[in-house]
Amino acid sequence: MRSDKVKKGIDRLPHRALFKAAGLTDDDLEKPLIAVVNSWNEIVPGHIHLDKIAQAVKLGIKEAGGTPLEFNTIAICDGIAMGHEGMRTPLPSREIIAASIELMIEAHQFDAMVLVASCDKIEPGMLMAALRLNIPAIMVTGGCMLAGYWKGQRVAINHLFEAIPKIKKGEITEDEAKELENNALPGAGSCAGLYTANTMAVLIEAMGMSLPGSGTAPAVSAERYRIAREAGRQIMYLLENDIKPRDIVTREAIENAIRVDMALGGSTNSVLHLMAIANEANVKLDLNDFDEISKTTPVLAKINPAGPYFMEDLHRAGGVLGVMKELEPLLNTDVLTVTGKKLKDLLKEAVIRDREVIRPRDNPYSKEGGIAILWGSLAPEGAVVKQSAVAPEMLRFEGEARVFDREEDAVKAILDGEIEKGQVIVIRYEGPKGGPGMREMLAATAAVVGAGLEKSVALITDGRFSGATRGPCIGHVSPEAMEGGPIALVKDGDRILIDIPSRKLDLMISPEELEERREKWRPPKPKVDKGYLRLYAQIAESASKGAIWRIP
Repeated sequence: MRSDKVKKGIDRLPHRALFKAAGLTDDDLEKPLIAVVNSWNEIVPGHIHLDKIAQAVKLGIKEAGGTPLEFNTIAICDGIAMGHEGMRTPLPSREIIAASIELMIEAHQFDAMVLVASCDKIEPGMLMAALRLNIPAIMVTGGCMLAGYWKGQRVAINHLFEAIPKIKKGEITEDEAKELENNALPGAGSCAGLYTANTMAVLIEAMGMSLPGSGTAPAVSAERYRIAREAGRQIMYLLENDIKPRDIVTREAIENAIRVDMALGGSTNSVLHLMAIANEANVKLDLNDFDEISKTTPVLAKINPAGPYFMEDLHRAGGVLGVMKELEPLLNTDVLTVTGKKLKDLLKEAVIRDREVIRPRDNPYSKEGGIAILWGSLAPEGAVVKQSAVAPEMLRFEGEARVFDREEDAVKAILDGEIEKGQVIVIRYEGPKGGPGMREMLAATAAVVGAGLEKSVALITDGRFSGATRGPCIGHVSPEAMEGGPIALVKDGDRILIDIPSRKLDLMISPEELEERREKWRPPKPKVDKGYLRLYAQIAESASKGAIWRIP
């Protein structure tokens, strides 16, 4: 066992004494040491219950003959960080999470690990660490929040952001707003729609790195705790059989995850995270792979914000395996999962219980998948849009540019009524380097929706969008403005063409004019000149490569 390096032999006398100082016994040290990596904290709703989830995991480990030892990593709430300088931090935190786990596991030579996580950057960060370390590992995601109720309708976090302009216009009273505030988010779990947190939980199950049901079971359900306990037992099986993350997260498994993502219309952030995960798995993946899979994948579900259903409905209807059962002819089913079984064996037991939530392939919401990759003179290295959340009349759009060099200025213009129908809002210098940290633009997109402009205005950015975003919102424009990409050269009044079916995103000026502007362009002063964000800005790759660290 790996842990013998820190607990066996006379040379490890002080090491054993240190373990005993932490309360371990000789019997404990004879067993495999299993790390329980937890992102619990008292800040994030998706994490407030993970201490109890971890207790269930540890119980399962003990039952199966291991010694569990728990440690924590950081976890940022994207919703609380949204719309201000704090939104620079979540994406860069993904790399810190992966690195912190790597260091803890290597320092203490754990034999295996169970990763307990919820929310946007934590789930992919933990999986990146698992692949980097490549010791037996299993993920336990924390589960979705239940939908809230307001005025007889089910609501979630996107409704709160979209209510802000309505409150300012007097369409919602202060008392109504308080009622919404108090009832929209009823408790623990990752926000109730198919935003980034739940998208990644679904994709982790689809890749085979968590047990069946883990991707969709509500946070408050007893099932969630049963899954956690079983995961604790299952890690011992993985250790005994030397099954490691790179045995599971193969090229074929990642393609399956992309296929499921496209069928559900998940968050565009999944593109960034799957590319980073593939990098750690030594799997070559680029934007073309997402688009090719999207073109042959029907949209089978409309989960909030794209439709009327919530994650709890998806779970009730059959969950991740239900979706994969419907996609079975399009999947690689000979892949291994943390159950020790192959996907094809799991699909034999899968059941679809509600055909309104999970539609059949021959009656999809659309023939193409939820995400599209756009290319053109404005995005030579690509851009990403959740096409399943775009109104049909906005799939093709040409408009006049309104250019902003930071999100706050754009949001103010929207809320002040300065944006007119037919315009294209361009928010730049918000990419991995320019932000720095590639901020999400939910405050901006929600302001557009709240102003009733989602079917008459488009939004383009080198930043990114929350999974709660809906409408013609195109992100990840690459190269980003800070690297001198064409988005840095756009001027107010320029015409921009968006053609999602044709995968086009073009700045409608001549190549000569574009080159003349490029020669005059100079990068602006960095927005952050100290700390980790300054370092991240210097080492971050393009969004088209997953915004990972650039390693010389």
